[in-house]
Amino acid sequence: MNGIPVWAQAGFWGLVSGGALVIGAGVAYFVPVGQRIIAAIMAFGSGVLISALAFELMDEAYRTGGFTSTAIGFLGGAAVYTLANWELSRRGAKHRKRSGKQQPSEQEDSGSGMAIAVGSILDGIPESIVIGLSMLHGGAVSFVAVIAIFLSNIPEGLSSAAGMKKAGRSAGYIFGLWCGIAVICGLASLIGYVIFRGFPAYVVAGTTAIAAGAILAMLVDTMIPEAFEQAHDFAGLITVAGFLAAFALSKLGG
Repeated sequence: MNGIPVWAQAGFWGLVSGGALVIGAGVAYFVPVGQRIIAAIMAFGSGVLISALAFELMDEAYRTGGFTSTAIGFLGGAAVYTLANWELSRRGAKHRKRSGKQQPSEQEDSGSGMAIAVGSILDGIPESIVIGLSMLHGGAVSFVAVIAIFLSNIPEGLSSAAGMKKAGRSAGYIFGLWCGIAVICGLASLIGYVIFRGFPAYVVAGTTAIAAGAILAMLVDTMIPEAFEQAHDFAGLITVAGFLAAFALSKLGG
């Protein structure tokens, strides 16, 4: 992408990774996918993200900022995400990633549609910021991070959209939400690059660790429960396969 400003590239790659949410939502809406298959895909995506945050995010944060800023950021990101998710769960967004009939309809829980939308945005922003941060060193994107986030976003959109459809949400709501989040992912990636390119290494490291902590908390709170409930006999094995796939990708990319 020679000749294109780096900030524009950051936004583009954030949009690409966020676009996987729309792909997943489209599959869920138009193709009858069984819940066990969705759960298996969720397990694989969880393994991919766990590997990416361990070998890409945390390792990079530690090498550039040391243990203290990494640890503070990691715990802080998890704490902030958990508090925000707890509040949104109280407002009807607790099961936003579930593919069954757990999600409430607007008639059952007024305001849950907005809470689900905000919660979905909350889930996507940390991942997208990471893409922008990865371009601070030499202006080249981390393709491992982009591919890992893209692969994990497909099951997120797939499972969540399946649950939204069963809760009676309209096609306009479902696709408007995920298309909007894809755009927000692009903006978050752009902002991650533009805002932090002038900051010292320890601040960037702390921010990367914050994103990693938020991502891990999101996995445990929203993705892994769906994976375990429907594919519990094989969820662990499938998650390990996803982890290994991302690990291999990181080593080949390195």
